[in-house]
Amino acid sequence: MEKIKEREHDFSSKLRQDAVLQRLKDYIQWQRKCDGKTPDLAFPPFSPVSINLDLTTACNFSCPFCVDSKLINAGKSLTLDEVQKTIDTLHSYGLLSVILIGGGEPTLHKDFDEIVRYLKSKRLQIGIATNGSRLEKIEAVAGELEEKDWIRISIDAGGEGIFKALHLPKTQVTLRGILEKAEKVKEKNPVISLGYSFVIVWEGVEINGERLSPNVYEMGRAVELAREFSFDYVSFKPCLIRLSESQRETLLKDVDRTKEKGIIDEISAHLDEAQRLAGNQVKILESSNLKAMLSQETNQIKRQPRRCHMQFFRTVVTPSGIFHCPAFRGVEEARIGDTDGYLSAKKFKETLNRTAQSILTYDAREECKDVGCFYHRANWWTEEFIQSEENIEELEKVENENFFF
Repeated sequence: MEKIKEREHDFSSKLRQDAVLQRLKDYIQWQRKCDGKTPDLAFPPFSPVSINLDLTTACNFSCPFCVDSKLINAGKSLTLDEVQKTIDTLHSYGLLSVILIGGGEPTLHKDFDEIVRYLKSKRLQIGIATNGSRLEKIEAVAGELEEKDWIRISIDAGGEGIFKALHLPKTQVTLRGILEKAEKVKEKNPVISLGYSFVIVWEGVEINGERLSPNVYEMGRAVELAREFSFDYVSFKPCLIRLSESQRETLLKDVDRTKEKGIIDEISAHLDEAQRLAGNQVKILESSNLKAMLSQETNQIKRQPRRCHMQFFRTVVTPSGIFHCPAFRGVEEARIGDTDGYLSAKKFKETLNRTAQSILTYDAREECKDVGCFYHRANWWTEEFIQSEENIEELEKVENENFFF
């Protein structure tokens, strides 16, 4: 349990880890010297610390709350060669972690196992977010994974009925079957952090005119199942929707304060029950936007500084291009590179220049005003430090732990 800590979602702390600190210092210096309009030639020549790597758009579920539903099953995948060249380039410039996630189910990629082995050959930390339908593919490479690597399964339920209603699997997969296979993966390699992901859906959530089945009542049962099947943690996060007019993700859009208070009270009560049932056996993780929501700070986390600094530290690599934020996957205004944008040192530098331009010109105050941003606190912490007169050499160094953003 020691490997799962509260720093899981404290991104400003992660920026001060020993292995990341120098690029943070260089970035702050660049921002302080920059004229605010044109990227300086001395833009720090670092790769992102972490990338989301979308291997394929293929998916065998039809989750109605999927924020990437318009990208799913578009018939696109990264080739093994593209993945290897991308990783080679980024690793040479300082990449530290890769999350296989988003835009599709990663285990459906025909070279999934070889990709995982290649990532580990570079000594990168790996996170795998999966729907759990093909855990045998992960079990086959479980021995390659190390402490601090993690597998997070999107389950979002405590019973078969809600599981099927929220995932609409196209195969005969069952919740029980996923849990049993997950336990086998954990048995094969006990050092892996195994996570039970739970997107909270409350009464009244509608997407595309369809009312979703609420699962908030099953939070406690999910924790009981996590304990029974050897999960290390349960990760709770609020349901997001993608606005059709802008394709941005949002949290609690057009919900009045009275209704919001009722939602918060209901989630809080079930979260308390989940904490009690977890005891000392399972860690409960609350996403940063869930914490803000429960503290009635939803509007606050939608208030961003003008510059999104986290663009420098993590990006999203997909079969349709490179984007500066997971919440803007597939949004053209957030594109900082084409699919080949990291395939060589030359392409990397071109993409890096586009990243610098994006940091300076992408107005997060306007573009992200509806987004319940995971990186809200890290962006404001960085902004405030840049604007201060504090000496970068006095930044507190934090011990290396995990490099996932």
